Amino acid sequence: MTLLTGWGRMEPTRSTVLSGDDERLADAVRGAGPRGVLARGSGRSYGDAAGNSGGVVLDMTARHRILSFDRAAGLIRVEAGLTLDALLRAVVPAGWCPPVLPGTAHVTVGGAIAADVHGKNHADAGSFGDHVTSVDLLTADGTAHTLTHRDALLRATMGGMGLTGVVLRADLRLRPLDTAWVTLVHRRVDGLRGLLDGLSAVAPGWHAVARLDPSAGRGVLSLSAPARLREVPTVHRAEPLRYLAPRPLPCPPLPLAGLARPRLVGAANRLLGLGRRTVREVRPLPVAMFPLDRITGWNRVYGRSGLLQYQFVVPASAEAELAEALRMVAGAPVGVPLLVLKRLGRAGPGLLSFPMDGWTLAADFPAHPALAPLLARLDALVAAAGGRVYLAKDAGTDPRHLPAMYPGLTEFRRLRGHWDPAGVFRSDLARRLSL
Repeated sequence: MTLLTGWGRMEPTRSTVLSGDDERLADAVRGAGPRGVLARGSGRSYGDAAGNSGGVVLDMTARHRILSFDRAAGLIRVEAGLTLDALLRAVVPAGWCPPVLPGTAHVTVGGAIAADVHGKNHADAGSFGDHVTSVDLLTADGTAHTLTHRDALLRATMGGMGLTGVVLRADLRLRPLDTAWVTLVHRRVDGLRGLLDGLSAVAPGWHAVARLDPSAGRGVLSLSAPARLREVPTVHRAEPLRYLAPRPLPCPPLPLAGLARPRLVGAANRLLGLGRRTVREVRPLPVAMFPLDRITGWNRVYGRSGLLQYQFVVPASAEAELAEALRMVAGAPVGVPLLVLKRLGRAGPGLLSFPMDGWTLAADFPAHPALAPLLARLDALVAAAGGRVYLAKDAGTDPRHLPAMYPGLTEFRRLRGHWDPAGVFRSDLARRLSL
């Protein structure tokens, strides 16, 4: 068996790993043992969503072909193991881009569908599933089905964390792009009210995110949008659609876990408050959209215990609960190296899609047992506010909160039971949360 972990590098498990063509995957599904089968892409979910301890894991990363690309219409058909990085390298020079880009380009298309990932422009563009026109899904009986948005099974698959079947191929709708550059504006903002107002006032087409220092009550609002040709550096204007991927940087050797104490991390975050109040710059698309991707193995900086990211969303009206959550995080027993706030728009297309109209906050912690009481209190606050945690990041949510957090859970379970009555598709996340 092969040792596997999530991106957070917590609690590694052993699984039988298989790969192959459609028929071999179908054979693996039909021959599933008592621990079941799960498809896995790049392993970028933080917790146990892509793990199947003691069972079979289908490695989809070798299935990374682009099957067709209509350059006039911006429609592309790909295999599920294609990463967004490879997709961007293929379509950006042709003047196209996926409308939704998450924080990393190393996630596969299949993983992006399974988690129904979102980006910093969710209020404008929706989630990844909104731009998927069809999916070829291998179900528990070993047969493949082509699904569109008219099919209830696709609603269960988008955000369904791989529990409805194996995404084999997908058709995606792209958006036009004039340059492979991004204009960024960073503005220092004092107070949560100012950050919320700034995120709410973002113009269509712009991406927006705020990085917060909860102990100081301020943060940096970062806005980004595709650069126009006149904004591209002069030396690059002859080839404005050239995809300029940055050189990888080595991960710092010093584990952050050793530094992640409230006082020191607070001092690091307070650097956000220094310097000019507004900074404007133009950067290549991959540098601007995926800043951490260029640091090889950056998750290892959190030390041997691993990385835990807690991300939740609460309704737009729940600003008091959001402020309380920030106060709770500021008092965490370990430091919070990264704290990010975004405004989300309409609910996602999937029954278990994470996005909803509201505020989403993500906090990175060095994994530590002392966090458990804090995370339990956050779970209760989020559920009571009508919000939810992000299953792609989750590592310990109390399953009793899931029905309140995900109103579509009952329908998801019904559809899963109909298409997979024997429970062939399983994961450690599904077992832990009784999905």
